[in-house]
Order: sequence, then C-alpha cells, then structure tokens
Amino acid sequence: MASVSIEETRAVTEGRRKPKRLAPNYWPFVVPALIVIAAVIVFPWVFTLWMSVNKWTLGQSQSFIGWDNYVRLATDARFWESLWHTVLYTVLSVVGPLIFGTLAALIFDANFPLRGFLRGVFVMPMMATPVAVALVWTMMFHPQLGVLNYLLSLVGIGPQEWIYNQNSVIPSLVLVEVWQWTPLVMLIVLGGLASVPREPYESAEIDGANAWQKFRYLTLPMISPFLMIAVIIRGIDAIKSFDIIYAMTQGGPGTASETINIYLYNTAFSYYDIGYGSAMAVVFFILIVALSFILLMMRQHTRWTDAEGH
Repeated sequence: MASVSIEETRAVTEGRRKPKRLAPNYWPFVVPALIVIAAVIVFPWVFTLWMSVNKWTLGQSQSFIGWDNYVRLATDARFWESLWHTVLYTVLSVVGPLIFGTLAALIFDANFPLRGFLRGVFVMPMMATPVAVALVWTMMFHPQLGVLNYLLSLVGIGPQEWIYNQNSVIPSLVLVEVWQWTPLVMLIVLGGLASVPREPYESAEIDGANAWQKFRYLTLPMISPFLMIAVIIRGIDAIKSFDIIYAMTQGGPGTASETINIYLYNTAFSYYDIGYGSAMAVVFFILIVALSFILLMMRQHTRWTDAEGH
C-alpha cells in the first residue's frame, strides 16, 4: 500500500511540473485579412454613406444636409427613367442568353464531328474584353458603313439605325450582351446535361415520346437548378453593366440608354455632384443586394428533380 501511495504521489508531482498547453491563438492570422477587408470594403462604403448625407460639389466645401439627397432622388424623373432602363436591360440580358445558351447546349450535347473544336469557337466571345467588343459592335452598327445593314440589304431589309435611335438602342445593346454571354450559359447548362441519366430517355422513346416531350418533361426539370444558377450569374452581372453601354452610347442618344450606372457616373464625374451621386450609389447598392437575395431565395427553392418528378 505504501509503494502505491509513493507512485501516485510521484505521478501527481510530475503532472504538476508539466507546462500547461495553451489554446491555439488564430488572431495573428485573422487580423491582416480584417484590416484588408476594412480598408477595401468597409471604409469606402462608410465614406460613401457619409458623402450621401452631404451637399458636396467637387472643388467646393461640403455641408451636411441629411436626407435631402435621397428626397431629391424620389422626385428625380431622370433617375426613375434610368431605373426603368436598368430593369429592361437586365431582363432582356438574362432572358436572351438563357434561351440561346440552352439551345446551344442541347446542340453541343449531341455527338457530331468536330464538336470539341466548335465548342471552343463558340466560347470565344466570352473571352474578349468588353471595351474591345463594344468598339467592334459600334462599327458593325454604323448606319452607312456597318456590316449589319449590308447583310440586311442582301435579304431586302432596309437600313436600321441600331444604337443611334432611341427606340432600338437598348435592344441593340442587349444583342451585344447575348452574343458575348450566351456561351457562359451554354457551359453551365452543358454541365447539367452531363449529369442527366440516359435511362429515362430510353424509356420515353419506347413509350413514343417525341423530342419536345422529352425536353419538356425530362430534360428541363432535371437541369432547372443549373438554369437558376445561370439566371443568378447573368442577373447580377447585367444589372451592374457599365463598360459596354458607356463605350457604345454613353447613355445616348439623349438619355435613351442611360442606366443607373451611367447616370451615377455622369452625376459624380461629369457634373461633379459627389453627394447626390453617392446617394444614388447607396440606393443602387440596396437594389443589387435585394435582387441578389431574391435570386438566391429562388435558388434555394429550386429542387433537383429526377425523371420521376421526385
């Protein structure tokens, strides 16, 4: 019994001599990232909020005016017009690539010669820089020298004014968006088609289903989550589009293609009304966050569907 007590005492003594292991401290690794986030994201937005409640014209002293800039936005007809242009441009820039991208994915999902090469050629517009795309399409849209009007003349259609007419400028800009971003939707939908099982199609063929019925009741439900992903990506990208519109029309003719981004830029950097432009930027940011939230909620409610509808 005495020997057991000595061993127990020795174990306790040795345990006391061992240094205590401290919990790992990760803050030295986190703090640099927090500093970068605060400098790059938090501070600019706090500064923008501060500017939005001030009357500040570049080169002059600023003065606090509270919510006056936001009240001015509510009664600004040009702002509401730019909001309508933004909504119209965004909807068309999502629907167009979604339709043509899905159609292209169905075509390239089939087996035919040179399929890989043609896929590579098809995605090339997506790799071009927006400003270069805008310059090329501006030349193509020229009423007298543009190649598009020449092609239309070959089939007996008269020359169009394209981006030089108030009624056709937004559809013309959307045509550029469709040309450049249809390949992105095609790649997303191709990923969905690659995961679709082939057995349901074999059963549908035995039952006499035609191509439309197979697409409507088999393909479309099974690739709907991928279509939703394409809608989210294109929607967020289209609503904040600036470079192509500014390079091609700068919001013209007049204000026919002036989206919120263009109006914001003109207000802040052409008219030097920094305070009012900052208020517009805050409202625009809220709209983007709201759209992103709605799209993500729709994505959460999009369920993976198998061939039996489960």
